[in-house]
Amino acid sequence: MARGKASGQIVEWDANGRPKVPDNPIIAFIEGDGTGPDIWAAARPVFDEAVRYAYGGKRRIVWQELFAGEKARQIYGPETPLPKETIEGIARYGIAIKGPLTTPVSGGFRSLNVTLRQSLDLYACVRPVRYLPGVPAPVLHPERLNVVIFRENTEDVYAGVEWEAGSEGAREVLGLINKRLQEAGRSPLRADSAVGIKPMSEYNSLRLVRRAIRYAMENGHDSVTLVHKGNIMKYTEGAFRDWGYKLAMKEFAAQTITEKELYDRFNGQAPQGRIVIKDRIADAMFQQLLLRPEEYGVIATSNLNGDYLSDAAAAQVGGLGMAPGGNIGDRCALFEATHGSAPKYAGMDRVNPGSLILSGVEMLRFMGWTEAADLVVSAIIRTINEGLVTYDLARQMQGAREVKCSQFGEAICRHIEEASP
Repeated sequence: MARGKASGQIVEWDANGRPKVPDNPIIAFIEGDGTGPDIWAAARPVFDEAVRYAYGGKRRIVWQELFAGEKARQIYGPETPLPKETIEGIARYGIAIKGPLTTPVSGGFRSLNVTLRQSLDLYACVRPVRYLPGVPAPVLHPERLNVVIFRENTEDVYAGVEWEAGSEGAREVLGLINKRLQEAGRSPLRADSAVGIKPMSEYNSLRLVRRAIRYAMENGHDSVTLVHKGNIMKYTEGAFRDWGYKLAMKEFAAQTITEKELYDRFNGQAPQGRIVIKDRIADAMFQQLLLRPEEYGVIATSNLNGDYLSDAAAAQVGGLGMAPGGNIGDRCALFEATHGSAPKYAGMDRVNPGSLILSGVEMLRFMGWTEAADLVVSAIIRTINEGLVTYDLARQMQGAREVKCSQFGEAICRHIEEASP
């Protein structure tokens, strides 16, 4: 069930997984749970104003609402937080944006976010992490960090293949595993263990790394770093690393060079236009981004590593309140606020809409509407430097004026208008 009747055109996709966007595309949106409606109400006018001023009314977004989370449960019933009409609608329209969705920590339905990614085959979670001048940050030089993290989105421990401790499924799986361990002369796993499976395939790893390398080529980055825990998990994480190097050598041999080749053959100086492919152990990578962030541009990693790493990197430049994200496949893309739904602030018009607005910026760039995207970013920076910020930033900024979520969005719109001819 979609609300209203969209009057625009549907986005088409080419054979290389790139959208062909008309001047009046239908873009689906999901408000989200908790504070989702608040931040969406602040963000949507920003997108509309930027598009209007950037293109003089020649382009516009036709918004189409779809339902998930609590709003879907109210419409479709309490057992339907993610109706099939929503998944089909996102697939049909091709590009969508959503607010945060709530998922129970233990019981109840599985993560709606994970279900959307897996159902729509949105295999690349893309998280740009860069500093916006004026945003309070916990490190001395947040401007040194400017990375784009590509996180594999469909497998790893997020595949959801697990069994509760003591269940028949857990006992059956443990019985098979312990039989193999015994044959290998190793100690068995405890019979009261819960069990989860960590699948990582060559196919999914290769297409994630392929998209990361193409992004680096198209956006002027000089390196792609494969982040893994292959020193411990040799046949999953280690294979991700090996598959990544294999892909670079096979499909991008003329455009890439390994870090080893860089020093063995070129004395540390990459040939003009060549992208350096390197790898780092996951735990060491956290330290690298703190101490030597300039050495990294595009990062490609597995699902769990990418989840941790992207949030930790976002903290260096001010936190999740200003962190954008998108989930991209070959025929569909879903952009989203990267933080939680913060239900205790629902309806208070208080929280920072920056993450959703900046995710919309990434959506506009993905659409090829870079002029509108640039207008939004510059307007956000001017708003922050003016000292008009929501409570989360105001409490960290001396002399700032705390404003409501809606007022923050209004100030951005004002700066878009002032900067436009």
